[in-house]
Amino acid sequence: MKNNPNCFKVLHAGALRKPMKECIHILWERYPDLKVELDYAGSRACARAVAGGKIVDLIALADYKVFEDILIPRFVDTSFAFATDQMVLAFDEFSTHSEIINEDNWMDVLLNNSQIKYGRSDHHRDPCGYRTLMLWQLAEKFYNRPGLFKALEDNWSNVYPKSFDLACALLQGQVDYGFEYLSVAKQLNLKHIVFPPEINLSDPRLADYYARAKVVVDGSYPGLDTEITGTPIEFAIAIPKESNQKELAQEFIDILTGSRGEEILEQNGLIPC
Repeated sequence: MKNNPNCFKVLHAGALRKPMKECIHILWERYPDLKVELDYAGSRACARAVAGGKIVDLIALADYKVFEDILIPRFVDTSFAFATDQMVLAFDEFSTHSEIINEDNWMDVLLNNSQIKYGRSDHHRDPCGYRTLMLWQLAEKFYNRPGLFKALEDNWSNVYPKSFDLACALLQGQVDYGFEYLSVAKQLNLKHIVFPPEINLSDPRLADYYARAKVVVDGSYPGLDTEITGTPIEFAIAIPKESNQKELAQEFIDILTGSRGEEILEQNGLIPC
């Protein structure tokens, strides 16, 4: 049984928290009495929730391939990409060795000091997690550093459910460094190192190169694994078949992809597409 059908329910990736809230405020200019529920999690966790029966009116994820892997065609007819991003290494002024780390020595700084704590998000729940593992694989090839992926994978300190949790842990001093989206780093005013396009998963022209990276994650059913291949980062959105507010959901998408929405995306470090 569907409950509270008059409430507009949005489920989204944690990295989209701030732009989603700002677009809801535009919707409230038109419908000031509208009740809204915003819920967020790692994108694969979001998709599994909808596949498990969670009723939402709109779902926005950090990887269009999660729709294809878990939700299309049974729960969603189609999705479309609305923004791109890139991977960065985030930190703050209190992170150990923040004064010397740069785009050339980041891996040595992380690996050569046992006191440094660096983290990533969970690759089974969150695309930022498997994109971090892909970045490490691509970095091993790009820098010609055999064993770099294993060294980074063997020495991380903490794993968090989603990228936003990792960023909050960094702000709280639980970790010194976190592999993050540029948009999350900008939203939380974190310092960050920009990686070369060959490893930051941002450039569509390098799609074939990114495809060399592969990560195995939990599949759609217990005991079934799925192999994810590296692709340029694209955030996507869709209206689930069970949505109670399809017209309102489409109106929200029009806001997100319109001029004001694009301005919000850019202010939050995302590139509209």
